[in-house]
Amino acid sequence: MNLVNLESVSHAFGPKALLTGVSLGVEAGERIGVVGRNGGGKTTLVSIIAGELTPDSGRVTHTRNLRVGVLAQRDLFDPNAPIRDIVLGEKAEHEWAGDAQVREILANLLGDLDLSAHAGALSGGERRRTALAKLLIGDHDLIVLDEPTNHLDIEAIAWLAGHLSARKSALLVVTHDRWFLDAVSTRTWEVVDGTVERYEGGYAAYVLAKAERARIAQAAEDRRQNLMRKEIAWLRRGPPARTSKPKFRINAAEALIADVPPARETVELLRFATARLGKTVYDLENVTLHAGGPNTGPLVLDHCTWQFGPGDRIGLIGVNGSGKSTVLRLLSGTVTPDEGKLVQGRTVKLAHLSQELAELDPTRRVLETVEEVRKYITVGKKEWTASQLLERLGFKGEAQWKVVGDLSGGERRRLQLLRLIMDEPNVLLLDEPTNDLDIETLTELEDLLDGWPGTLVVVSHDRYFLERVSDRTVALLGDGRLSMLPGGVDEYLERRAAGTAVSARAASAEPVAAAGEAPAEKKVSQKELRELQKELSRLERQLDKLSEREAKVHTQMAEAASDFEKLGKLDAELRDLGAQKEATELEWMELAERIGE
Repeated sequence: MNLVNLESVSHAFGPKALLTGVSLGVEAGERIGVVGRNGGGKTTLVSIIAGELTPDSGRVTHTRNLRVGVLAQRDLFDPNAPIRDIVLGEKAEHEWAGDAQVREILANLLGDLDLSAHAGALSGGERRRTALAKLLIGDHDLIVLDEPTNHLDIEAIAWLAGHLSARKSALLVVTHDRWFLDAVSTRTWEVVDGTVERYEGGYAAYVLAKAERARIAQAAEDRRQNLMRKEIAWLRRGPPARTSKPKFRINAAEALIADVPPARETVELLRFATARLGKTVYDLENVTLHAGGPNTGPLVLDHCTWQFGPGDRIGLIGVNGSGKSTVLRLLSGTVTPDEGKLVQGRTVKLAHLSQELAELDPTRRVLETVEEVRKYITVGKKEWTASQLLERLGFKGEAQWKVVGDLSGGERRRLQLLRLIMDEPNVLLLDEPTNDLDIETLTELEDLLDGWPGTLVVVSHDRYFLERVSDRTVALLGDGRLSMLPGGVDEYLERRAAGTAVSARAASAEPVAAAGEAPAEKKVSQKELRELQKELSRLERQLDKLSEREAKVHTQMAEAASDFEKLGKLDAELRDLGAQKEATELEWMELAERIGE
C-alpha cells in the first residue's frame, strides 16, 4: 500500500529548479535512503513528502490518517521546558517506565542527561538526541529523518540502525553516513539534476548499480560518438555534392552534434607534494592530560606513553566526552600536557582540521582566504593559481567572491580542506572531517587520503569513512590510556556493550579513597544510576543475542547429526556461548544489585 504519492512535482528556490516533474511513491514498510549533492534538493524532496512544504506544481497525496514523524535538521524547543516534558509529553511515569521500548530509547539516547534539566542548557548534540528520542517514542506510519546521525557517536549510530531496522514503520532518511545507509535502507534514491534516480538496495548496492548504469551509458555514448564522427565526415565531403545529400541525413547529423549533454559540476581534491617525514613524528612520554586545562576537567590521559610514527594511519575513537578532540589539540600544540612530555619530530609540518573552523574569517572572500595561504602551487608538472584550484573544488565563477560567512557548512569544509592541503603538510589531524560533506566530496577526500604518504590521525563518527582511510584503530576507553583495538570498531562496540569503555567525564567521576582509608560505602548518584541503567540495557541485549545464537547452534547440531566433525565444532561453540552467557549474567546481577542499593 502506498502511503505517499508524488505526481509531476516541481519546486524551485529562486532561479534554481531543485525538482522537475518528479513522480514517485513511498510504500508501507519501505526503508529508503536519499543521497545527492549538498543543495541538490534532498531536504526539499523529503519535506514535500512529509507534507511540510507545498511544491510549486504537481500533486502530493497522503493516505487517510497517515501518521508522519519528522526529524528536521534544526530543533525548536522551548528553552524553559524540561527534557522529560519535551520527550515524554503528558505520559505518566509508571506508563513510560513500564514500556521496555521507551526505556531502551531513553537509555541509549539520553542516558547521560538529567531529564529534569531545561532544554536551554543542552548542547547542540544533546538537543539532537532529545529530538530523536521524542520522535522514536511516538507511533508513526512513516518516519522522515534528515541527517539523524549528526552529533551521534559510533555506538549510538549502531544502536539507532538496529532500532530502525526492527521497526515496522516506513522510513525515509537523508544522510551522508554510508555505513548507516547500508544498515537501514532497502532502496536508495539519488536526487540529481532535478530528478530522482531509484535503485534497489542500500548504499553498496546503489554504488554497484550506478557504476553499471554509467558503463551502459558510456557504451551508448561511445556508439553515438562513432556515429557522429561518420556523419560529420559525410557532411564535410566536397561542397558540390552537398546539395544532393538527403535532408534527413543532414538533420540527423546536426542532432548528433547538438545532443551532447552538459558536463555535471564535479568536485576534485588534488594530490599535492608532501614534505618528507623523519623517524620521529610524535612521542608521548608519561603524559597526563585533563580536558579542561591543567588538572581541571575530566582526565583524558594518565601517565600515558605512546608513539605516532611516519606513515601511521590511525582512527581515534571513543564515546562523546572521552577526550578525542583534546588529544588532537595536544598533538597540534594547542594544549600542553599537565605532566610528562610531548616530543615532536623536527620535520613535522602539521595541518589540523578542527570541528569549529574558527580560523576562517567570516568577513573574507573565498578567493582571499585561499590566496593568503598561497597564490600559486605546482601540482605534478603544472602550476595552478588559487582561483583554478577553487574551480576544481566546485567554487566556480562568482562563488569565489562569496563572503565566507555566507557559505554553507559543506562549502566551508571544502574550503578549509583546500587551505590545509595547499600548505603541503606531512601530518594531518582531522577532527570530524566528514561533517556537512556530501557523498561525492567524501569519496574524493577518501581518494586523496588513499595516496597520502604522511601521518594521519582521524576522529570521526562516520564509521564507513573511518574504516576506509585508517589502518589501525586506537580508542580512549576512559582508563587514561590509548588502547590499540586489533578488531577495530567491532571490538570497540563489544567493549562498550561489556561496559569496559566509558567517557573521560564518567571515569573522572569515580571517587578515589585517600591513602590508608577504607573506601567509604557510596550512594549511587542520579547520573551514575542512569549510566548503570544504560549498561544494564546493553547487557540485556547482549544476553538476548547470546540466547538467539545458542538456539541457532542447537538447530544446526540437530541438522548435522551424522557429521561428527561439524558436531564437534558446534559443541565447542556452544560451550563458549555458555561461558559468555554466564559471565554476562554475573555482570548483569552485579549491576542490578548496585541499582537496587
